Amino acid sequence: MKGRLRKGRRTKDLISSLRKGDIALISHRDLDLVAAEGLAARGVAVVLNDQEFISGRYPNLGPGYLLDRNIKLYDCVPGELWSVADGAQVSIDENHVLTAGQQRFRLDHPLTRERADQLLAITRRNLDRELDKFIDNTLEYAKREKELILGLKDLPPLETPIWGRPVVVVVRGRGYKRDLQAIMHYIRENRPVLIGVDGGADALLENGLKPDIVVGDMDSISDKALHCRCERIVHAYSDGRAPGLERLNKLGLKATVFAAPGTSEDVALLLAAGKGADLIVAVGAHSSMIDFLEKGRPGMASTFLTRLKIGDKLVDARGLSKLYQGRMTVGWAVALFAAAMMPVVALLYGSPGFRHLMYLLLYKLSNAVGG
Repeated sequence: MKGRLRKGRRTKDLISSLRKGDIALISHRDLDLVAAEGLAARGVAVVLNDQEFISGRYPNLGPGYLLDRNIKLYDCVPGELWSVADGAQVSIDENHVLTAGQQRFRLDHPLTRERADQLLAITRRNLDRELDKFIDNTLEYAKREKELILGLKDLPPLETPIWGRPVVVVVRGRGYKRDLQAIMHYIRENRPVLIGVDGGADALLENGLKPDIVVGDMDSISDKALHCRCERIVHAYSDGRAPGLERLNKLGLKATVFAAPGTSEDVALLLAAGKGADLIVAVGAHSSMIDFLEKGRPGMASTFLTRLKIGDKLVDARGLSKLYQGRMTVGWAVALFAAAMMPVVALLYGSPGFRHLMYLLLYKLSNAVGG
């Protein structure tokens, strides 16, 4: 097998540079589902990983997703392949990577579906231990951060009116594509404020929607999304440092810096609630232990506090799509009534008495209009 080697230690940054048939070199322990979906969407043929695809800590679904799509997965020796130039043509022969310069790098045996299932079975036995540690970390950090989150009142000014309106916050988390599709009718009918959290802004654009506000550290959002006519809120660390602002300055784009603890997702939700949103619908939001472990976070303190503060204004898109039927408009009601009456009218029209009555009614109506 031959192909172009593309490498990147941050998988989400690498994905945008990949094309069909590429061989991707990553450094991603416990490959998550969102990253795997991105790799598969770009059409890669092989993924080489210098960290474990499945370490055994928790059941990550990324490797299985790729294997089900016939994408080959190999573990490789940490550090070795990074010396090969990005974009170089390489070939995989048995369990080795060969370069045009005849360099040879050893690979482990390819990860099979059977082996992946065996490893996932082990991870499920470890879940209770991981959950215990996760809860301890969450509670410990919640004690430290509660004043920062619950006392957060100095929100940045916004040009987009939010007060009394529904807001949809889109995060590029697990199942975000499906969830966004599921509430498209709700969005079209209610015209909520659309907030994209980093790559969530691209998800909106992919579905023909324009974000009103973009929130994040701006590390996983495309230039196209940044250039759309929207407000930009750069999430800064609590000490005021904002690495994402440098990128916007280079692009010549204006932005507001908002220093706050927690994740950019938390910031977007707090911003919507603090500005008076009537309802907040979360798409692709992180809510489970596995969601956070996949993001490399050992706890969810800030998210726990954020949701505690927002309360019942927050609903999950998956739940909304199941409950929301959409209000029936007058046009739909008339059309539905007409469709329901068609068989009745056809049946009655076959009666001579009914035809005579209709002719008489039309005659009286025409005389009344003419007179």
